[in-house]
Amino acid sequence: MNDFKERIAAELTAVRGRSLAYTDAEDDLLVRQHSPLMSPLVWDLAHVGNYEELWVLREAGGITPLRPEIDDLYDAFKHPRKNRPSLPILGPAEARRYIEGVRGRVLDVLDRLDPESPDPLHRDAFVFGLVIQHEHQHDETMLATWQLSGTAGLIRDGELPSGKPYGPEEVFVPAGPFTMGTDTLPWAYDNERSAHRVDLPAYWIDRLPVGNRAYADFVEDGGYDDPRWWNPQGWAWRRETGAFAPLFWTRDGDTWWRTRFGRPEPVPMDEPVQHVSWHEADAYARWAGKRLPTEAEWEKACGWNPEAERARKYPWGDDDPDPGLANLGHHAARPAPLGAYPAGASFYGVEQMIGDVWEWTSSEFLPYPGFRSFPYREYSEVFFGGDYRVLRGGSWAADPAAVRTTFRNWDHPIRRQIFTGFRCARSVSAERPEHR
Repeated sequence: MNDFKERIAAELTAVRGRSLAYTDAEDDLLVRQHSPLMSPLVWDLAHVGNYEELWVLREAGGITPLRPEIDDLYDAFKHPRKNRPSLPILGPAEARRYIEGVRGRVLDVLDRLDPESPDPLHRDAFVFGLVIQHEHQHDETMLATWQLSGTAGLIRDGELPSGKPYGPEEVFVPAGPFTMGTDTLPWAYDNERSAHRVDLPAYWIDRLPVGNRAYADFVEDGGYDDPRWWNPQGWAWRRETGAFAPLFWTRDGDTWWRTRFGRPEPVPMDEPVQHVSWHEADAYARWAGKRLPTEAEWEKACGWNPEAERARKYPWGDDDPDPGLANLGHHAARPAPLGAYPAGASFYGVEQMIGDVWEWTSSEFLPYPGFRSFPYREYSEVFFGGDYRVLRGGSWAADPAAVRTTFRNWDHPIRRQIFTGFRCARSVSAERPEHR
């Protein structure tokens, strides 16, 4: 097996280690549905194996199906999450045996792979990038499930660098064209393609994500009780849900507390805010005299290098992420302090755009010019044109293998169980805000 294939095998081993670590718990916790927003953890575990069987073994390897009778159970588009506990899904022990059996055959397919094949599933090992990224995405979903469960003591934490938040509040991005999306990154998804030129007017964008201290100022200024800051849908959501602060926040006297993986702690005011919906982010931006950036503004500020007239894979360049550049891969179970990664800044000087929190943008999830579904419509195409809003960047729970400047995530504007935050932008013609 050559170096390229050995790297893929190492990625497969690493992601499976995550999946098994996040399901190393008592069976009753794995089969329970902790929230109607999420699947039982054991469903996610078997689903990643079934997905791997479908795409690597059957589609790329031409291998006879191992367990065709379970395909329907793990079809995410046939069964909403709230209904999955009622399905006759595999139990924890059987799920582990199944995914282990799939993985042994997957490595055989990898050994036979020709990455220079004209077959788009084989070329550059795309099918392996597909399943590796898919499993990492489910691992992040598992972490969100554990957070909703309120179960303490199961999710590891770790150390992070201290913050260096001092510097300009905003960064100026000059007017001009840039290339959005990609035609060259081999493991990019269909919704990241095709690369196309976008010409933007000049704008300002926050150097750092919005922090807990700034967001607490919005809350304490009555932001949740003032309909001026909310669009009609957002105000209806706030009144219906009774939301008064980010999810998992409570107030005790003069102190804000949060529950993080089952343990209460004072809200660290120097961290990016997380667990806020698009509606909350939009309301804060209005209160601050700003707005959410479009995804084009976000991507230009993150990845464009005007001197080289090319996009970078990451804000700092094309070198792979490491712990000195971004908070990715669950080094700790929380965002890093604001200003913790000056070495990871983009060409324009914008920081922490990759890692820490997914960042809401103002944009709806729509196809790029020249979009073509690959390898199946249900990854992207069926979601275009709904009420989904685009998220960018990747959170502390996202793995480096599943993030880049062009990566597009999306969700409903009411969702806040995911590890979401945001930063603000403003047009050059807008006055400097009074708040913050």
